[in-house]
Amino acid sequence: MKLFINLLLSTVMLALCLYLVWPAAPEREQLRLAIDALQWREFAPDLAIYVALMFVVHFARAWRWNNLLAPLKIRLGAGPLLAISSVGFLAILALPARLGEFVRPGLLRGRGKITTAEALGTVAVERVVDGMMVSLFVFGAFFALRGPQAPGWMMPTAYVALGIFSAALIFLILALRNPQPTVTFFLKLSLLPRFAPKIANVIEVKLLELIRGCAALADVKQLVLFTSWSVLYWGANGAALWVLAGAFHLDLSLLGAFATMGLVAVGITLPNSPGLVGQFQVFTMMGLQVYLGAAVAKGGSQHSAALAFAIAHHMTQVIWYTAMGILALASPWVSFKDLKKARHANDAIQPLEADPLP
Repeated sequence: MKLFINLLLSTVMLALCLYLVWPAAPEREQLRLAIDALQWREFAPDLAIYVALMFVVHFARAWRWNNLLAPLKIRLGAGPLLAISSVGFLAILALPARLGEFVRPGLLRGRGKITTAEALGTVAVERVVDGMMVSLFVFGAFFALRGPQAPGWMMPTAYVALGIFSAALIFLILALRNPQPTVTFFLKLSLLPRFAPKIANVIEVKLLELIRGCAALADVKQLVLFTSWSVLYWGANGAALWVLAGAFHLDLSLLGAFATMGLVAVGITLPNSPGLVGQFQVFTMMGLQVYLGAAVAKGGSQHSAALAFAIAHHMTQVIWYTAMGILALASPWVSFKDLKKARHANDAIQPLEADPLP
């Protein structure tokens, strides 16, 4: 039933985002002209820098997982780590309802290397740290731009995102020190034990299992290394967006690029459409409008260039992660048989509700 609801929400999100971003006939013509106006000589150097930054993004995003696995006495070589991560990243992008998030832990668990609680713990730490980082990007960038001309939704979005992930981080830190009292306290705050005691008991058991897998938060050295790789990952990601925006002649500042990246990351914590189609473009356009204003809104002088950029940015991400996933499946470290085992290994794992990663 829960899977059906998630898939339904994912489909609704796809329909809504396509409705919001789909250009009318005149806009499609302007979009075609904007793409035709690109000069390969000017575009190619920016594209080359973008691809180089994507290598950095991909490697840092994959390599940092070893720092979450190290406290669990698990260490993967470069080949298996990159292969498993690449397949997992493809699954996150391709599958709706956050189902792809469990491929990486499932591939390890299917090989008997990790328990369900430990697998979920590494995912939880990754999601919370990433959520905090992108929330800080969004909050800092939006706070610097606040004023009477700013959109009404801007600062509430920044405060809500920062509040949610700050609360999650505080919860995990407290729970590592005193698991049972912390879980009991937060459940009481939610009022679930009073109105739905059976559900509260199930959640309590699952949370305690999850906390046991968050060993990386208790290992200061590994947490610092993981955070450092994460800063590089998100830094290269924002820089890549900025470089590609320049290739489409959008006068987007580096701060605006990071704000746009953060807004997209926050936006896709909602039930994701398959492949993030439409959803990626909607939140990219929202970020661009904050910094470039009416020029990139519908009817604006740069709307077509902005939409072309949003489409190209999403398309290059899809191509990149698809290619990396296929190469990983062709490697000796991951196979379709392993994916089948991972699926069975994931039968006991309940989906997390959010993933701030594109």
